[in-house]
Amino acid sequence: MIVILLLAGIYYAWTRLTAPQGVQKVAYTPAQKKCHSKGQLKYCVYRAKAGTNGDVVYHLHGRNLDEQIWNDDSYWTSMVQANWQRAKVLPPTVVVVSYGSTWLLVPKGKQPDSGLLDDFVTRLPDIEKKAGVPKRRLLLGESMGGLNVLIAGLTHPEKFAKIASLCPGVYAISPFDPFSKMKSALQRTGADPKIGFGIWWMAKIHVATEAEWKRISPLQLIKRADAQYPALYLSNGLYDSYGNFEGAQMLAERAQERGVSVEWHPLYGGHCAIDTSSLARFLIS
Repeated sequence: MIVILLLAGIYYAWTRLTAPQGVQKVAYTPAQKKCHSKGQLKYCVYRAKAGTNGDVVYHLHGRNLDEQIWNDDSYWTSMVQANWQRAKVLPPTVVVVSYGSTWLLVPKGKQPDSGLLDDFVTRLPDIEKKAGVPKRRLLLGESMGGLNVLIAGLTHPEKFAKIASLCPGVYAISPFDPFSKMKSALQRTGADPKIGFGIWWMAKIHVATEAEWKRISPLQLIKRADAQYPALYLSNGLYDSYGNFEGAQMLAERAQERGVSVEWHPLYGGHCAIDTSSLARFLIS
């Protein structure tokens, strides 16, 4: 018994000693923030203390995040702000939009959770009464938000000048495809099967039919694009456990074929590996 207690004590001490002792934080000056809500919608308006350039970036966040994420000093958003500050440029006003921890900007369909795309677009004038009327309106999002900005920007290209979509949930298959096709996609992309099931489940909550899926699939929406569409910034990690690399690369290629201005950043890394320097440049150029 004494030996067991001694070993348990050593193990406890070792796990405490070898556990991470802190977190790497970004050195930057946080933007000034004012938050608002209207029904299900919550959003925060962020303005750099040194001033802004007149553009407005709508940031649609990733899953399990919220409208407070822009000033998180351990998240990639603070690295973008630090990049602007080092370059001594006036950045855009940023509006982080949230409809909760998990949501998709789906047009109104048969599912109860559909219709947020219509709500978001309808609310833009009210949001801009607080954020300011933009010289240009841009979209930015990662993961779930990366898919949302593609849906919004490719459905309403006349409303947005640029779309920056990071590690977006773009897939070459449909959630209504047979299981054999889904299994093949998991093997081909190296996606985590548990994550794949979660994505399938999330899609089924928001869209009821194949036709509804095609209304939000970026690979379908890009078929009607031309050179007048918003400029696209796409990035994805090669070893994305969500299996997003394949779809993002296909989208970049098809957008280029349609004459859209595209920056494609294939990165060596996992889900939401982000080149914040090129992203920061894209958002102010």
